[in-house]
Amino acid sequence: MSAALQIDKLTVRHGAVVAVTDASLIAAPGAITCLVGVNGAGKSSLLRAVVGLASSEGNISLGAQDISRMSTEARIRAGLAYVPEGRRVFPGLTVGENLLVSGPSNARARRQRLDDALDLFPHLKPRIHDRAWQLSGGQQQMLAIGRALMARPDVYLLDEPTLGLAPQIIDDVAASLRQLSASGAAILVAEQNAGFAERIADETILIRTGRISNP
Repeated sequence: MSAALQIDKLTVRHGAVVAVTDASLIAAPGAITCLVGVNGAGKSSLLRAVVGLASSEGNISLGAQDISRMSTEARIRAGLAYVPEGRRVFPGLTVGENLLVSGPSNARARRQRLDDALDLFPHLKPRIHDRAWQLSGGQQQMLAIGRALMARPDVYLLDEPTLGLAPQIIDDVAASLRQLSASGAAILVAEQNAGFAERIADETILIRTGRISNP
């Protein structure tokens, strides 16, 4: 079974500005946890702190392992995958190359994971040799999630995965996240689209001005 992500009394600072104060939550294996708040509430700061891209105080654990002081690279190796806002795929690489860059070194395992990613996102199959910049925004989002899947993480962190997407593509993203959670992964989604969060979340957590609050 995948490991749970546990955040305990996390405070995130950007210089002198406190973006998140004393936040605690658990993202459980096999479940989708949605962190919901308006733009600027602290959602992205919290996710960036979890993956080691923002300065923070407090404890972050992946299963029984404390990852609070680890580098970003070590946290990724420990079992985190991060899909930032804005997709950030490699535009000059093909769809296949974007996926394989996150895969294992073993050729057979890489091929199997590539097949799994394309099964999860069949819209990408006919675009496998196209450059990422040629894809629509929705296809790039699928590619970003598929690239995270290639690493077989225990925990997926997704920042605003529906931002700017058409309703049909949002449905596809929702279905893919449900499939990933059904496989046993823990999924933590930062989202300001409350309707989307309500549709997919096993647990919804509200964040206001950097503080976790009860729904």
